[in-house]
Amino acid sequence: MRRIRRLDLPTPTQRALDRQQATADASHVAGALNVERTWKSARQTRPLKTALGILRTMAGPRQRCMYCGDSHGTDMDHFWPKQRYPGRMFRWLNLLLSCTECGRFKGADFPLKNDAPLLVDPTAENPWQFLEFNPATGNIVARFDPAANDWTLKGTSTVAALHLDRREALAASYQRTDRRLRSLVEAALQQPTPDANALAAALRDADDHGLLGWYFEGTGNDVEPFARLARDHPAVWRRCAVSLH
Repeated sequence: MRRIRRLDLPTPTQRALDRQQATADASHVAGALNVERTWKSARQTRPLKTALGILRTMAGPRQRCMYCGDSHGTDMDHFWPKQRYPGRMFRWLNLLLSCTECGRFKGADFPLKNDAPLLVDPTAENPWQFLEFNPATGNIVARFDPAANDWTLKGTSTVAALHLDRREALAASYQRTDRRLRSLVEAALQQPTPDANALAAALRDADDHGLLGWYFEGTGNDVEPFARLARDHPAVWRRCAVSLH
């Protein structure tokens, strides 16, 4: 899972979605809102097609699912499920790009604590504050919080909801990306003075699954060969870290 910068909608599109939400809200108050029918009809309109296009742009050139970062993103997912929270059905901040499998796993379940989501929203927070990558298995697991002496609750809930530690094909894809990233760093370390810009660009291009966030912003910074890069070439490390943003 990678951190994703949310883009703004064009003003006409945002206004159109606001109008659609207001209409849905009025129907809901009147007890006449059919959520699935309303959404299915709206999906054929230009504002929702524009929103989907922007989500695809946000997801990068490969247009991968914003949850698993592996499969192709096929449709819009409601982070707060629309059946349970129809008041967020047309809210731009509630729309993400999802693959079919992640959408099916996530479904309508939406754990909360003190009215706050216990699932990671990659467009609103850094996933690697709550998640870990296990290079040995390729699985995404919950991050351990030493202060609480426990696994992060949001990480645990996210892994469980999306089955991130039980998808063999997904784990294999993460491991392939990890091997490519390690090979690039190993090659750079063979040079007396690694080219920081070239390495940063190569890493970004090879990072299909957002693992650079774990290496440079999460706990992966003590894993070789990234730990050696940080120790022996701190300026190159900083350049690569900055390039993530």
